[in-house]
Amino acid sequence: MNTKTRRLIALDKKYAWHPFTQMQDWERDADTLVIERGQGSYLIDTEGRRYLDGVSSLWCNTHGHRVPEIDRAVRAQLKKIAHTTYLGLANEPASVLSRELIAVAPKGLSRVFYSDSGSEAVEIALKMAYQYWQLNGVKTKRSFLKLQNAYHGDTVGAVSVGGIQLFHDIFGPLLFKTFSAPAPYRYRENFLGSEDAYAKLCADRVETVLKKHQTGIAAIILEPLVQGAAGMLTQPKGFLRRVAALAKKYDTLLIVDEVATGFGRTGTMFACEQEGVRPDLMCVAKGLTAGYLPLAATLTTDRIYQAFLGEYHEFKTFFHGHTYTANPLACAAALANLRYFNEKRVLHRAQAQIKLLSQQLERFKKLEHVGEIRQCGLMVGIELVKNKFTRESFLAEEQRGARVCREARKHGILIRPLGDVIVLMPPFCFTENDIKKLCVGVFQALVSGLETGTFGFGGLHARRGVPAEKRMGASAPTLRRRASGSVRRSQRYPSPNRDRKE
Repeated sequence: MNTKTRRLIALDKKYAWHPFTQMQDWERDADTLVIERGQGSYLIDTEGRRYLDGVSSLWCNTHGHRVPEIDRAVRAQLKKIAHTTYLGLANEPASVLSRELIAVAPKGLSRVFYSDSGSEAVEIALKMAYQYWQLNGVKTKRSFLKLQNAYHGDTVGAVSVGGIQLFHDIFGPLLFKTFSAPAPYRYRENFLGSEDAYAKLCADRVETVLKKHQTGIAAIILEPLVQGAAGMLTQPKGFLRRVAALAKKYDTLLIVDEVATGFGRTGTMFACEQEGVRPDLMCVAKGLTAGYLPLAATLTTDRIYQAFLGEYHEFKTFFHGHTYTANPLACAAALANLRYFNEKRVLHRAQAQIKLLSQQLERFKKLEHVGEIRQCGLMVGIELVKNKFTRESFLAEEQRGARVCREARKHGILIRPLGDVIVLMPPFCFTENDIKKLCVGVFQALVSGLETGTFGFGGLHARRGVPAEKRMGASAPTLRRRASGSVRRSQRYPSPNRDRKE
């Protein structure tokens, strides 16, 4: 380890506090990486070692590092101005970006409200939805319908509509009341039947809550197609479309959180496009600037925008804003990102990447401790289990997901787990060889990282992917239910002689 690396690690461990990290483990870790630079698909540390960026630097780096076109755009904007307030003033990059975002967004969205992160984009959507109904005289619509296992960010409003008990429950006294419906998690429910039947069952459960509380629900909020931080939990085809129809039926707004799924991650620019859903509000962040600078946006319809218009003394204004709202540097990066998507035909090229990634993951299914592989576009979750047949989970203290990610470093790959779910989300710049190298390295890390033994480092360990039976209670009654001619089995340990339809 060189002198520079030792110095930076010492400074970090003396002064810094890392997110979603048990700092006691972090402080005693002897092999901390310090990333110094990036190039294309790779991150490079202060020791000169190169690592494939297997999770796009926490799902936001869409095209790799040091993209010349985006670099040039940021440098050009720096020659003009780095920041100016958006309160009472406009700026060129934000004005143009607003037009371009509306051009690529689902039809019906017509206004853009900027912020700095995905959590803030969600906070804004919640406040807009709440105030919309208040301005329209519907005073009873003051709460929200969320899905279990949901993750929408870490600010108080976003946590209120979250559903991962491990790191949301502790803040319970700070949160506002919400209504919750079960989320799709076919692997843990062991549903026997068609995908359409499961989509109907899951939507019916949402409707049960809506029907009971419709007068008090301002909006439904969900992550479309994939619940990312819950462990890449994919939804059955048709579920999103059914929920959108329910929102209209029960006169409630629909908020889609595309912070993780947006900007091509699921194979289309936005996930809700795949089911023809037109939300009332849409939250975007992460890939908006291709991982260059913090920027988020909440897009909404003219119907909602018009409700806030009035004379000054009526105080219909949306009283919300941030110092760095519509930062010109970030907006310039976002504009270059959108141009890059179009000029390089990124979404078209991504189809071959998605297919190759799927093919490479096939052999993972034979591994003893791989319970399920979930993929939607370039978003992948590999759920690890202690017993593949019974689907029993590893004990939390074993930190198996963290161990695998640690092993992956030995193969030149940086990934991060969600509990015992290994996440892969490569940037679009990955070549065929990059994808193969990623999968080979992760496969080898799974083989070596899941051998019997202890593993003491928790710095990589984020308990977002907690198995459903730990979140919702393993003692739930065992039942059989027929839904559209299909059977749902809630048994944790299915009969060894029964064939399962997955």
